[in-house]
Amino acid sequence: MTILRRHLLSATAGALALIAAGGLAGSAAAQDAPLRIAFGDIASVESLNLLIAMERTKERGVPMEITFFNSEDVATQAVLGGQADIGVGAPYAFIQNSGAPIRMFFRMSELLFFPVVNSEVYTDWKDLDGQEVTVHSRGSGTEALMRLMETREGIKYSQISYVPGSEVRAGAMLQGTINATIVDASAFRLLQEQGGDKFVRLSVEGVEATDEALYANTNVLDARAEDMKIFVEELLRTWKDIDDNPAIVGELREQYGLLADLPAETVAEAVPYYEEAVANGIYPLDGGSPEVVQGDIDFLSAAGQFEAGAQVNPEDFWTFGPLNAAKGM
Repeated sequence: MTILRRHLLSATAGALALIAAGGLAGSAAAQDAPLRIAFGDIASVESLNLLIAMERTKERGVPMEITFFNSEDVATQAVLGGQADIGVGAPYAFIQNSGAPIRMFFRMSELLFFPVVNSEVYTDWKDLDGQEVTVHSRGSGTEALMRLMETREGIKYSQISYVPGSEVRAGAMLQGTINATIVDASAFRLLQEQGGDKFVRLSVEGVEATDEALYANTNVLDARAEDMKIFVEELLRTWKDIDDNPAIVGELREQYGLLADLPAETVAEAVPYYEEAVANGIYPLDGGSPEVVQGDIDFLSAAGQFEAGAQVNPEDFWTFGPLNAAKGM
């Protein structure tokens, strides 16, 4: 956990320096300049599939870089300001509210999270009425899901706190500093292993939506179209390889020297995490579709994070050019 926190502090400092320094806008970047990804989370085993796809893209002659920011908000601002070319998230509401010229182009993962409470304090959703809950970040899938359940259950949280990283939130649960949060499968398994029956998962049914997607400035998508095509090809290939054999994540992590300074016990969770993720269908193989966009909007509308009009055009939020090009369509 200490090393993970050091990753976060280092990434935050790097992000602030990057923003302060400015940098070339995507539209002005030379074709041999790296595609720069802004990731609003800490470096963890969850990011290994993306890191592997980046390494494979580099092998095909497209340089890439990644910076881990302390929130999705900061990452989005980096993309808007030209300090990064690609962001990670699902910024539907941001696009609708701001009219920003960014579009999603690859669906990385589906929403599968585990609302969990300390059973010594709470036992069900109703117990959270008037209580504080902790999620990943503003506008994240974790917040949308907790907002949706607030509406469904007819309750009102006293406050929503934002703490990036499922591992960090799970650690806070184990330490007793928070009592209600939402985590991914790997962090929930950790809570079960170390806390036993102390931590209880609250029921969530009938929820399907995008957790994370890749998005970029429209000028970057146009100016770097061929590089984007190659990147999406490697994303599709990597997702398919992991779906066929989750153990390949461990092999490729070692091959490329990825996340080498994470604790051994965290690294040991990588393959089990992807085995469970594949079994639960977290990582879709198609990269996205207009039907997926409509499903996302329906979910976010129900969660109170999106104002859906009578007519919603998927292309107001997504561009399918890179995905269609990668699929040879």
